Amino acid sequence: SGFDEDQDPSASIREARLEHLAEKARSTLMKQGYSRESIVIEKYLNMRYQGTDNAIMIKESKNANVQLPYAKTFVEQYHREFGFDLEGRDLLIDDMRVRAFVPGATLTPPPAVPLIGPPPPAGSTRAYFENGWETVSTYSFDDLTPGHEIKGPAILFQSISTIVLEVDCIALVTADGDLDITVAPKKNDNDTKFDHGKEEEEVEIKEDPVQLSIYAHRFMGIAEQMGRTLARTAISVNIKERLDFSCALFTSDGGLVANAPHIPVHLGAMQSAVRFQVEYWNSEGREGIKEGDVFVANHPQLAGGSHLPDITVITPVFHDGKILFFVAARGHHSDIGGISPGSMPPHSTILKEEGARIVAFKLVKDGKFQEDGITDILVNQEFGGTRNLKDNLSDLRAQVAANNSGIRLLQQLVKDNGLANVEAYMHFIQHNAEMAVRKMLKDFASKHGKRAHAIDYMDDGTPIELTVDIDPLTGSACFDFEGTGPQILGNINAPPAVTYSAVIYSLRSLVGQDIPLNQGCLTPIEFKIPPFSLLNPSDDVGVVGGNVLTSQRVVDVVLKAFKACAASQGCMNNLTFGDDRFGYYETIAGGAGAGPTWDGRSGVHTHCTNTRITDPEILERRYPVLLRRFGLRTGSGGAGMHTGGDGVVREIEPLRPLVMSILSERRCLRPYGLEGGEGGKTGRNLLIKKGGIVLNIGGKRSGSINVGERLVIESPGGGGYGERSPTPP
Repeated sequence: SGFDEDQDPSASIREARLEHLAEKARSTLMKQGYSRESIVIEKYLNMRYQGTDNAIMIKESKNANVQLPYAKTFVEQYHREFGFDLEGRDLLIDDMRVRAFVPGATLTPPPAVPLIGPPPPAGSTRAYFENGWETVSTYSFDDLTPGHEIKGPAILFQSISTIVLEVDCIALVTADGDLDITVAPKKNDNDTKFDHGKEEEEVEIKEDPVQLSIYAHRFMGIAEQMGRTLARTAISVNIKERLDFSCALFTSDGGLVANAPHIPVHLGAMQSAVRFQVEYWNSEGREGIKEGDVFVANHPQLAGGSHLPDITVITPVFHDGKILFFVAARGHHSDIGGISPGSMPPHSTILKEEGARIVAFKLVKDGKFQEDGITDILVNQEFGGTRNLKDNLSDLRAQVAANNSGIRLLQQLVKDNGLANVEAYMHFIQHNAEMAVRKMLKDFASKHGKRAHAIDYMDDGTPIELTVDIDPLTGSACFDFEGTGPQILGNINAPPAVTYSAVIYSLRSLVGQDIPLNQGCLTPIEFKIPPFSLLNPSDDVGVVGGNVLTSQRVVDVVLKAFKACAASQGCMNNLTFGDDRFGYYETIAGGAGAGPTWDGRSGVHTHCTNTRITDPEILERRYPVLLRRFGLRTGSGGAGMHTGGDGVVREIEPLRPLVMSILSERRCLRPYGLEGGEGGKTGRNLLIKKGGIVLNIGGKRSGSINVGERLVIESPGGGGYGERSPTPP
């Protein structure tokens, strides 16, 4: 259970210190006139497992019969929060806390009043309740007296508030004039987590637009809560501060249902990752998927990953031995080994140079965190293991905790609404997204024809070409990337999952209504991606840049084909630095493309990235660097009727010798303008030497930088849209 019940080496000194704190707090209250007997003392320990960073505040148990009560409570709460145990670990006390207080007087409940029935209604109105539209009575607070009883549905109002009394609820006016509302239990509620009752299965559930919106927000809310748990429990700057992660819910077959608005490039790929794990562990000769299992993977070509630093943690949701759903959290780890600190090498050519590769591993097995196994994977690599093992392990535990919070919320949702309803609306939401995309494609075909085409080029000249053929009757479409260049001897190759992510994001952006981004967006789409091309490479080539650079260019190509807007910066400006002790990674904002009715935004993370950038105070406190300059690159956006957004300038100086690497695009070819708009300015990466010599180091470079030297990143601007009005003479 993580502790030895025969030993408590801290007991004597701990109790002495707690009692010392208790006496100080007690004395403070006694000086205010309270008696010693009236003061209540509560004692707390802030505890954590040895080797972890997440402490939990534990209150002293009042049960004198429990041996090691603090330890027992800690292990129970840790398992509830994270979903696993850490066996054989000592428990550490970070700090102690004592709370002293004097309880207030207990309020005497008001006397019962005789019931006098409902008051006369003040009027009536039409209102929408769970059973649909109803004509309901309205009541004024001024007309209510003790003993009045009102049955819902009804509406009660006064000058400063309105109370909506739901169906089957009862409001009673108490002797004090308060309103005591009895909430009726749900008709199909039960004491189990999931209801597989025959009665529920036989009821046909019809799609309701109001419920569809409610469930869509509930699912998204669960994913958002998973993200908050991940940010709260993670330790790395990359996840805790930059929020470089995504959380999502999936059906039992691995179809994406809903996600929080996190990182678009993760989301289409996460679905592929979930489905791969299901197929892998259920294949012949494997041990299958069991309760208490949590899977981890990152391989881009084989396991539905995006690039190696993005590690996905997947947890099945079971009931009665059956998998009902999956939850998953993907986070960018700032270092997982490879040839350069930060695991984003600009010049890698093969996958194993980019860090640890995980095809399929049970991170948690039978409820136990497999620390030795995952450590072996992360450390023992041909081109060097992780430089941040402590952060890796802490963030992986946080990802499991995020999934665990999603499971609890899903279980509560099913308990409140029934399994059949939840499953039905998961599929309704996917179908709704499918219909929205089909409508968008039909509308486009009616205005612009059945075929759309676009081409753009990477800085090395490799083309990305797209032809879209639309069926105007069904709204189906074929996205054919024939004409895209071959895979390259480098790392801007992008696995198919990245292309799916870029397309699903683009389609969701083109749809003119608010829908969750999910698998339904891709249901009408057929993909044709040439094998061994830039967008469908072999499983051993470098891909670390494909996820962060090529994905942006795929979005630009899709939006260009649909005549939606000018190109955004088309890059994530990936900066890494570190040494043999640490690695740091960030993406840098740029300019967004302008559109038919808007100017491009300046200094924003665009399209497939949606991260923050590390706050200057945190950057300089946690890492040996100074941030010399960070601001907009004025005038870098393309001119036009609507102007493209400006890029940014970021200047960093090391405080000790470091290895710095930049992996970027749009350093040669400008982000395109559309409909006569001018292109945005290309980016530049500059090294300023001690003597003031300025070197243009190109788009992809890794090397040492010494104290007194500075790296300057100038990110690209967005393209302009429409011809600029002529300047009057």
